[in-house]
Amino acid sequence: MKYDVTPDEAYDYFIGTLANRTRLKILNELLRGEKNVSQLTAALPVDQSTISNNLARLRSCGFVTVRPNGKERIYVLNKATTEPLMKLINHHVKHHCVKCIKRDRP
Repeated sequence: MKYDVTPDEAYDYFIGTLANRTRLKILNELLRGEKNVSQLTAALPVDQSTISNNLARLRSCGFVTVRPNGKERIYVLNKATTEPLMKLINHHVKHHCVKCIKRDRP
C-alpha cells in the first residue's frame, strides 16, 4: 500500500515530534551518550511506558536509532541530523528564547 504524504504533513509530524517536552528531554539525554530505556527512565521524571512510547515516535521520524545489545536495546541519537539540530536548538533557546520569556513576564 502506497501513501502519498504532503510536505505540510511531513513538517507537521516533524515539528509535532519536537514539540513534546519529554521527547526533547530524551534527545538531550541521548546527546550525553547512548542509553537503554532503564537508563533513560532513571534520568528523567517519567515512567518507563512514557519513555518507550516517546522513543517509538522519535525512532519513526529518524531522530534515534536502536542497537540491540543482548536482551537490551540501546538508543542512539542520529549523529548526522539530530545531534547538530539539538545543539542548534539548545544554543538558540539559551541565547534567545530564555530572554524572550523573561521580557514577557510582568
